[in-house]
Amino acid sequence: MRLIFGLVLIIGIGLAGAAVYMTNGLIAQTQAERDALLQAQAQATPLVDVVVFNKDLKYGDRFTQADLTTAKWEAGKVPEGAFAVISAPQGAMQEDGVTPVVPVFLEGETRPRATLRSYSAFEPVLAKKITEPGVDAGINANMSPGMRAFAINVDVSSGVSGFLRPGDRVDIYWSGTANDKEVTKLIDQAVRLIAIDQSADADRSEETLIARTVTVEATPQQVASLALAQQTGRLSLSLVGSGDNSEVGAVEIDRNTLLGITQEEVVQAEPEKVCTVRTNKGGEVVETPIPCNE
Repeated sequence: MRLIFGLVLIIGIGLAGAAVYMTNGLIAQTQAERDALLQAQAQATPLVDVVVFNKDLKYGDRFTQADLTTAKWEAGKVPEGAFAVISAPQGAMQEDGVTPVVPVFLEGETRPRATLRSYSAFEPVLAKKITEPGVDAGINANMSPGMRAFAINVDVSSGVSGFLRPGDRVDIYWSGTANDKEVTKLIDQAVRLIAIDQSADADRSEETLIARTVTVEATPQQVASLALAQQTGRLSLSLVGSGDNSEVGAVEIDRNTLLGITQEEVVQAEPEKVCTVRTNKGGEVVETPIPCNE
């Protein structure tokens, strides 16, 4: 009996030791995994909330708070103009107590907003690509404060063969007669287009069409200049490359300059004055030179 008790005791002690050993190993493994997770979290890029659409939208579609949701976005790589919250009270502040909260909709706002370009589901909402609440997409939504819309008649040659889109910038050239010479002159630089024909959609996907008119954004002074230029000559557009902010300077050329013709002023000498006297000799008239009296 004592032998059996001793064997049981020895087995029990061995099992207990094995259990302690396994437990210590499990605890060590758990601690190592925890430390690795904490280190990974410390090294991970922080994420922030960004408001996104929860469905596809086309240019001009209206949307409300029900069409929005939030997604995590890598901090420091959030697109400019993105929103962090869908709705917030007017005057709400962030945790620092200094930076105001800019929501897509103010709390209690029931008027929809509209898109100024097409959006895919879960794409961030950008402030410059949507209208104000209650405003539909169109020319008014695309215009900057203090600017005016002016339509320019174009064709396949003067309108860059139909490759223009709202949001593009163009240089405007005037061709006409000045001082009895055919002249082409640059009259405006990097003017922004806000509509092509009756469309202000920058994401037009239909087959390229030749526009009859383009609408530009201009100051009242520019509008007056463009109106006079369009009335007195022909306007042509030149597409400015994306990101090109270079200054072109004054550009003017006439036909003679184009063809390399130089005009030399020719001074013609006045013909010498000759005085004569006519006499009749035997029926024949003879002219005899004589000094002219001044």
